Amino acid sequence: MEYNLAPSILSADFTHLGEDILAVKRCGAKYLHFDVMDGLFVPSISFGMPVLKSIRPLTDMFYDVHLMIKSPERYVDDFADAGADGITVHAEACVHLDRVLDQIHDRGLKTGIALNPATSLSVLDYVCEKADMILLMTVNPGFGGQKLIPGTLAKISQLRAILDQKGLSIPIEVDGGVNDETIDLVIEAGAHVIVAGSAVFGGEIGQNYRKLTAHFPQSV
Repeated sequence: MEYNLAPSILSADFTHLGEDILAVKRCGAKYLHFDVMDGLFVPSISFGMPVLKSIRPLTDMFYDVHLMIKSPERYVDDFADAGADGITVHAEACVHLDRVLDQIHDRGLKTGIALNPATSLSVLDYVCEKADMILLMTVNPGFGGQKLIPGTLAKISQLRAILDQKGLSIPIEVDGGVNDETIDLVIEAGAHVIVAGSAVFGGEIGQNYRKLTAHFPQSV
């Protein structure tokens, strides 16, 4: 399974957002992560469809849209129309998670299921086969620059074991507190898609990107 770094534009400099995106593209990034927040499901408000639509023409990277919003089914079509390649929704935010996953697939997009740190893996029991990726939050969502919660590492390992037992080669994505000091921990626990915001965009982007991806084992 391939390892990928997914730079989160939440930490980019919006005065020259396009330049920052092209910088990670030049580094070889295949994913670009969009942390969409509504001020209800999480405390912060970030950005929405207009930002995604405006930067879609810049690159053919996989636009990985993480909806940290209540009742995300209301906006699946809008984000699909704006140029999302994959939409990840929080199990905690969906009354009918199974239906929302079908809605995303019906638009021809990849599906992701996100779980907060305190949410049990048991919520995946009857839906994980419908996920193209599972995102485990390693911080409580809502703010960038937080420290990784150590207890989430065991959760990553447990999920990897569950997926392997089911014979599912679904990548685990992690989001929150990943930097040069913690990236080895989440990789060893079983993550393959690594979201990083300030660790990529906080300083010289190319140098930061190369420093993080140097930790990746050879893909298997």
